[in-house]
Amino acid sequence: MSASDRPSRQEISDAVTGLGWRLVLGAVYTEVTVSSLAAAGEVAALVVAAVRAGGQGHVSTDIRSDRVGVRLQSAAAATVTDVDIALAQAISSVLTERNVRLAPASVQALEIAVDALDIGAVRPFWQAITGYVDEAGPSDLTDGLIDPAGRGPAIWFQQMDAPRPQRNRIHLDIDVPHDVATTRIAAAIAAGGTLLSDARAPAFWVLADPEGNEACICTWQGSD
Repeated sequence: MSASDRPSRQEISDAVTGLGWRLVLGAVYTEVTVSSLAAAGEVAALVVAAVRAGGQGHVSTDIRSDRVGVRLQSAAAATVTDVDIALAQAISSVLTERNVRLAPASVQALEIAVDALDIGAVRPFWQAITGYVDEAGPSDLTDGLIDPAGRGPAIWFQQMDAPRPQRNRIHLDIDVPHDVATTRIAAAIAAGGTLLSDARAPAFWVLADPEGNEACICTWQGSD
């Protein structure tokens, strides 16, 4: 699949938001709250029935006693494709028919960003120490590394222009649905944080805790 064949981030978001999904860090997510582990298993079974064989290599679920998370992304392309959008439509249709309410506002993805002067020199260390693998295909990450089991946060590398010995050089990127970013930022500021920069908003906002340690709130917007 060429870049021209892939839907843009805006097209993806427009296609799935009304269905109860959100685009976060190159995948689309939704969640369903449940009352028991048994109920979670039933929801997961509905998801599998909705996608059938077409979900292979596209759908992953996280089953808990209080919720079921569903993630859609092409494993081969490492991005959301038209197939994933169609699967989101199928899943939403089946769950809605069963009066299951999708609640995407709580979904998020966590990244660890490593600031480096020489990315080529430091990246192999992080790959070796974590056991992570190269992210396949096009990506929302720069030189991204991912957990092959899909459990840990992604790692990416940000190019530094000059040494910054008095500033933390590893920070967290918290990728959230585009329509909850401002709420999350307001909560962080109310908790004692400071907004350092919104120059790249809505792609990301840079915040710091009371001691200056930085984190970014990120969305898909502003990245196309």
